[in-house]
Amino acid sequence: MSRFLNVLRSWLVMVSIIAMGNTLQSFRDHTFLYEKLYTGKPDLVNGLQARTFGIWTLLSSVIRCLCAIDIHNKMLYHITLWTFLLALGHFLSELFVYGTAAPTIGVLAPLMVASFSILGMLVGLRYLEVEPGSRQKKRN
Repeated sequence: MSRFLNVLRSWLVMVSIIAMGNTLQSFRDHTFLYEKLYTGKPDLVNGLQARTFGIWTLLSSVIRCLCAIDIHNKMLYHITLWTFLLALGHFLSELFVYGTAAPTIGVLAPLMVASFSILGMLVGLRYLEVEPGSRQKKRN
C-alpha cells in the first residue's frame, strides 16, 4: 500500500474519532451547537436538532472509519468522499444561504477538515487506481 493511502487512512481514523466526540456532545448537551456552530440564529437550535446532527455525525464517523479499515473498497471510498462533500455543502449553506452560522472557528474548522479531506481523497483516487494492477502483477 502506498504511503499516501496509509496517511489518508490515519487521517480518516482521526477525523472519525473526533466526529464520535462531537456525536456524544450533541446527545449530552445541545448548547454547544448554538455556542460553537449555529451562532447566527441560536434560537433555532434545540435538543431534537442536536440529536439529529449527532446521528448524522455518527453515521459519517462510522463510514469514514470503515473506509480507513477497507480503503481499497471503491464503493465505500466514494461514499466516504460524499460524506465530506455533504458536510462541506451543509456548513457552506448554513454560513452563506441560511445565515445560521457565523465565520467562527466552530464553523471554519469543519469547513477546513472537509476541504482537506476532499482534496486528500481525490488525490488518493489516483493511488487507489494504480495499486490493484500492481498487486496482480506481483501475484502472477
